[in-house]
Amino acid sequence: MKNYTKPGEWRRLGVFNLVGLLGFAVQLGSLLVFKRYFGLHYLTATALAVEMAVLHNFVWHEHVTWADVVGPLRHGVVGRLLRFHLANGVISIAGNVAITWVLVSGLGAPYLIANALSVLICALVNFLAADRFVFRGTHSDQAAKRSASLRFSSSPRPARLRSGVR
Repeated sequence: MKNYTKPGEWRRLGVFNLVGLLGFAVQLGSLLVFKRYFGLHYLTATALAVEMAVLHNFVWHEHVTWADVVGPLRHGVVGRLLRFHLANGVISIAGNVAITWVLVSGLGAPYLIANALSVLICALVNFLAADRFVFRGTHSDQAAKRSASLRFSSSPRPARLRSGVR
């Protein structure tokens, strides 16, 4: 289990939230355009706006938030994108649509404010899903594995094997 009290993990959470703020702007802007200019129902517009934000956030998380983790693993981008959609996408779309619906239909909140609140509610769950499921491992875990691998492969053979004596 990860130690979330380490300074590096707090930094990652901070970067995650900054990316999330940018994604939030993408989501609200998209929601406004889909609803106001395309005339979509607010729930359809919410789902599409969340998808725009999910794709935006994935690119930033891949290249900034978890860059230390995925740097040597760039070849697995499609798998990470699928996991990101399965985790953060489902949490974001289902959470945002459900919470926005409750706040708009049940409490009469304006759709943009309801959507903003739903994003805040889903943020922590999304971080945990991304950290534990999408971008598995940490840079220090990978470095430790590489270091152990190098020690094992470069360790001298026992004297009896070097001399041919068995």
